Amino acid sequence: MKQKRFFLSESEIPTQWYNIQADMPNKPMPLKNPKTGEAMKAEDLFPIFAQECSRQELDQTHKWIDIPEKVREMYTYYRSTPLVRAYGLEEALGTPAHIYFKNESVSPVGSHKLNSAIAQAYYCKQEGVTNVTTETGAGQWGTALSYAAKVFGLEAAVYQVKISYEQKPYRRNMMQVFGAQVTPSPSMSTRAGKDILTATPNHNGSLGTAISEAVELARTTPNCKYTLGSVMSHVSLHQTVIGLEAEKQMEMAGEYPDEIIACFGGGSNFAGLAFPFMRHIFSGERKGTRFIAAEPASCPKLTKGRFMYDFGDEAGYTPMLPMFTLGHKFAPANIHAGGLRYHGAGVIVSQLLKDGFMEAIDVDQIETFDAGMLFARTEGIVPAPESCHAIAATIRRAKECRETGESKVLLFNLTGHGLMDMSAYNQYLAGNLMNYSMSEDDVTASLMKQNMI
Repeated sequence: MKQKRFFLSESEIPTQWYNIQADMPNKPMPLKNPKTGEAMKAEDLFPIFAQECSRQELDQTHKWIDIPEKVREMYTYYRSTPLVRAYGLEEALGTPAHIYFKNESVSPVGSHKLNSAIAQAYYCKQEGVTNVTTETGAGQWGTALSYAAKVFGLEAAVYQVKISYEQKPYRRNMMQVFGAQVTPSPSMSTRAGKDILTATPNHNGSLGTAISEAVELARTTPNCKYTLGSVMSHVSLHQTVIGLEAEKQMEMAGEYPDEIIACFGGGSNFAGLAFPFMRHIFSGERKGTRFIAAEPASCPKLTKGRFMYDFGDEAGYTPMLPMFTLGHKFAPANIHAGGLRYHGAGVIVSQLLKDGFMEAIDVDQIETFDAGMLFARTEGIVPAPESCHAIAATIRRAKECRETGESKVLLFNLTGHGLMDMSAYNQYLAGNLMNYSMSEDDVTASLMKQNMI
């Protein structure tokens, strides 16, 4: 019988995270203080982030960073996650391609987000922090942080993008089960939220608005730190356990991926899978591996955005980040992949895209749900709407292999299950979903409206 799933023993789970910044030919440009224009130092970030996370954020020297023993111990509760050969999907597509996926949906909270939530909660606890705050789109990060906070005895406050708060009530309930206070954003509980609602009373929210509120709460609450589920470099660092495991598992399968594919919102799951494999490109050990980020056509910061310094939030509370962006005041369409509705890309990924080490595609909403349905019916897993973007991109490539006869090895990241997203599937099955896309002209008009070009 063909082996379909590949697992690692507990001793093989990584003991270190991989810091790609140390290997990059061109280092990411510095974060800047918006008031002075000067490059940020780690201590400049201490008022917002845990000190160790701040140091990791700007570390461009150390290639390997030790995973704290307690964090790794918690990883062993659900890691390694399985690498799976998608024989059913291959057969349905009639493709010669070999399709593998790293199944991060098996974590206690149903997504890859726990990999960084555990680490950030641990560092906050070690520092003596008592409260943590964050934003969340679809709710996967908020759920992960809520659980991790409870494990380490921290109080958590989560600002959830309003449209997702309404679309995904069970994700909200999961956060509340773990003890978090959940507030739809924008809200009247912060100055940033009040300003946004005053200007746009019916604002449906964005990750940019939710970040503003969470950062403001962290700044104004004693002994409180802000935690983030994507975009920032220390988050990408923590997620590299995914790719480091996948490397060993692909070796067990006797193959090496020709193409590595992941969905893209801010960059955490793409980074987690791709970065460890990318180091072999930098060293010259491997050549020709393609790294593909799949983003929504309604929020195409990689495919149609502009590279510039921009804020990570709508109110302008964060440092200035050098990134591909649609503008920090961009209000994305109300697609169901709430975790991908972010205006910008992380600084590492932005530099890698500029330098040609990776590529990006955008996918319409209905195509992603078509892909998710096929995957569910062939592999027995209902994927989160975010992961459906990676599946859709993989299916595109598998069909191209069918046409050319090439037997490529495709590896994608299944970052979360969709069991809390059935309302979205209900809308799809009822024929009520719509496609939203942005053209180059739309992006230019949006940036001009924001006085950014």
